[in-house]
Amino acid sequence: MKKVNELKRVYIETYGCSANKSDSEIMMGILTDAGFQIVDDWKKADVLIINTCIVKTPTAKRMERRIKELYSSGKPLVVAGCMAKAEPDRVEMFAPKASRITPDAVEKIDKVVREALIRNKVVAQNGSKEKVVLPKIPFNKIISIVQISSGCLSACSFCETRIARGLLKSYRPSAIIERIKNDLKEGFKEFWITSQDNSCYGFDLGTNLAELLNGIIRIEGNFFIRVGMMNPFHLIRRRDLLKKMIEVYKSEKIFKFLHIPLQSGSNKVLKDMNRGHTVEEFLDVVESFRKEIENLTIETDIIVGYPTESEEDFLETIRILELIKPDVVNISRFFPRPHTPAEKIRQLPSKIVNERSKVLHEVVRKISLENNQKFLGKTVDVFVDEIGKDNSFIGRTLEYKPVVIKSSADLFGKMVKVKICEVRSNFLVGHII
Repeated sequence: MKKVNELKRVYIETYGCSANKSDSEIMMGILTDAGFQIVDDWKKADVLIINTCIVKTPTAKRMERRIKELYSSGKPLVVAGCMAKAEPDRVEMFAPKASRITPDAVEKIDKVVREALIRNKVVAQNGSKEKVVLPKIPFNKIISIVQISSGCLSACSFCETRIARGLLKSYRPSAIIERIKNDLKEGFKEFWITSQDNSCYGFDLGTNLAELLNGIIRIEGNFFIRVGMMNPFHLIRRRDLLKKMIEVYKSEKIFKFLHIPLQSGSNKVLKDMNRGHTVEEFLDVVESFRKEIENLTIETDIIVGYPTESEEDFLETIRILELIKPDVVNISRFFPRPHTPAEKIRQLPSKIVNERSKVLHEVVRKISLENNQKFLGKTVDVFVDEIGKDNSFIGRTLEYKPVVIKSSADLFGKMVKVKICEVRSNFLVGHII
């Protein structure tokens, strides 16, 4: 008698953050080990999986449309990701017979898919294994996305991710380090340290991110580490952690890249958002890093048009950005997310929000272009970690600046010297020396 998964093909469509990408890599790894075949065309698949993101309303609307499209194909559908956990009623509305698997339960994907194939609806909500120990099939053969925890300790008024991912659950440092050692043996050369908020890693285990990174950089081998987003709140409240993080950032193995979200340049708005920090405290963290780490790339996040944001508040945000001149700014127009405190506040007119967003995008474009102009004509070391289009490759400087390189030679996974001949607001262009 044939097994239900014999020669069965699975299609996975992924949206959202690096943690979501990692979840899809894990699901592909588990399914492959269970005897399924992963395909890149949903029309050729026997069962479909959509790994959803709901961090912004436009993204959530796109998820709704895509769920409807996949569900209408008549093929068994599994809805995974944050929508499966935070908005199950919405999934039920668009795909009443679809199975669901939440982010915490990805280890059960093979069981869910088996049931879906025989048209049994399943809802998997909890798992017991640390994701860092689960098998995976990577999207990129040299970049390993390493989830170090799930959930967070914040309670931002606008954020639905807390509902989807829950409270902080850190993974054991020994398991994380063992994962990286094994991935190095498999040929990975770049590691993305990822979670919903890296800055609170380990608080539930009696450790912290700096101690974890110190353990990672002591691993033998040539590799790079990209540290993902850290909320300033925990770095501010634990000054010893801030000092230790700055010291570990001096390692040649760590990209000189700091992703630290501000969200607003107004203390009043930050309080309304329940961010837990002031503008001045954010600036202190940035300046503390910059004082010790040369040529640090700063990435931050801004929400435009929060319901209590006045014109003066918005101008304060512009002033702060022009003061710190971050290299990358992720700008999001405010949209109320379901089940969040901010959903209950009277919204600003969309015209005002759109106008502010347009103004801020132009401010940020000018700042980013000005920052990148400093690289024009310089020769820099670039680690090539992505294959582009039309004989091009994409690499990263030691400051994690993206560089596009035209080359007929295979540069993937190599460190090369590049002269920067052109700059854009969001990337550099160079040629091999």
